[in-house]
Amino acid sequence: MKFLFLEPFYGGSHRDFADGWIKHSRHRFDLFTLPARFWKWRMRGAALYLAKKVKNAAEYDGLITSSLMSLSDLRALWGPDCPRALVYFHENQLSYPLPPGETMDYQFGFTDVTTGLVADRVLFNSQTHMDAFFGSLPGFMKMMPEYRPHWVIDQIRAKAAVLYPGCNFPAGPADLSPWGLSKPPLIIWNHRWEFDKSPETFFAALESVLSAGFEFRLALLGENFQVVPKPFLTAREKFGERIVQYGYEVSKKKYQDWLKQGVIVVSTAIQENFGISIVEAVRYGCYPLLPNSLSYPELIPAKHHSNCLYSSEEELVEKLRLRLSEPERYSEKRENLATYMERYSWELVINDYDKELEELGQKN
Repeated sequence: MKFLFLEPFYGGSHRDFADGWIKHSRHRFDLFTLPARFWKWRMRGAALYLAKKVKNAAEYDGLITSSLMSLSDLRALWGPDCPRALVYFHENQLSYPLPPGETMDYQFGFTDVTTGLVADRVLFNSQTHMDAFFGSLPGFMKMMPEYRPHWVIDQIRAKAAVLYPGCNFPAGPADLSPWGLSKPPLIIWNHRWEFDKSPETFFAALESVLSAGFEFRLALLGENFQVVPKPFLTAREKFGERIVQYGYEVSKKKYQDWLKQGVIVVSTAIQENFGISIVEAVRYGCYPLLPNSLSYPELIPAKHHSNCLYSSEEELVEKLRLRLSEPERYSEKRENLATYMERYSWELVINDYDKELEELGQKN
């Protein structure tokens, strides 16, 4: 079958997801993208731009897009030429935290709602995310002063499901390197350089362990789409030569090499619907320290929760000090976790994705 893939925010996890699906699928795709910037304008206007870039939408067996585009606008523009559509929610605007000083623009929430309504299939990247979306919908509808369309909740839920995103590492035995403990342990930060990953909390924890006499090296990876946030500028001065990598690594191989050297990967996020960066780091041998919230308890097997998850900033500092003082204690545990992460490899999940496509296309 032949499918149309529209990605209006082609960067980070959105890019990895689109590329991974297309690379591993047994079907054919035409991919149309826009750069990963100005997400608000993508939601407002990407459909109008992409509607004219695609010359013959009717020739495709189905359409895949992410939720950062108004699918309802696209269907209105294409009319009967629009193929059956699957929308993948990497994030949603109902439960996404607001940056400091911003108030909610309700129209983005309604774009998510109308996109879900006109889609033929709705997929979320975790159960945590789907629960957050449907948990937010009733309160969102109550914001309307009258004539509230509560019926939309059940209509979207009836065609919604969870399908974890594939990750770009091979199935089979985990490719782990020995921890180079002749040097201070390497701490990995491989998240977007944005407010919802709470970098100030991360750097405050590092200051605490440093002031207690624990040494480390630091690799600050992850994408930064526009201005470098102030916490990273401050950290560059404060941690100096301890920082062995500062900024996004374009080369996939070099990025993976950093992960293989990493002893600890830390998240201090206040928003995470899946966590591809964490899955990748753990798969290549980093031991995780993650909030006991968001999607993380879903990603990490329950028997590892007490070691890998923390419930307060104080507990993060305490567990980070313990990992830095005796990293070798966690070598066997990291091997178990790396093996567990195999289930997220594109090689193992692609059949579920292709089944979704075949069901979508066969109903045309």
